[in-house]
Amino acid sequence: MIKVSVFYPNEAGARFDHEYYAQKHMPMVAEKMGDACLRYTVDKGIAGGAPDSDAPFVGMCHIYCDSVESFQGAFGPHADEIMGDIPNYTDLAPIIQISDVVVD
Repeated sequence: MIKVSVFYPNEAGARFDHEYYAQKHMPMVAEKMGDACLRYTVDKGIAGGAPDSDAPFVGMCHIYCDSVESFQGAFGPHADEIMGDIPNYTDLAPIIQISDVVVD
């Protein structure tokens, strides 16, 4: 199983609508990807590791799929629509990482 993580850096003055992201964007992504999206989670950054420090990321999601190929096959045909929705909830550029899930 793989996990596609999308991170949004916590930058001063940036806009991020957590409600839109969790209630509209991510359900749309899951619907577009169909069965290839096994599940997903949405996180809201609240703090960094040191006392009184800011979270390094304001928000993130993790999409679980069977393989890189299943993710790419399901996401690719909808990439323009999915990426085109980003301005509706943020002005940040996402950072994307694909990981092999070692322990679930």
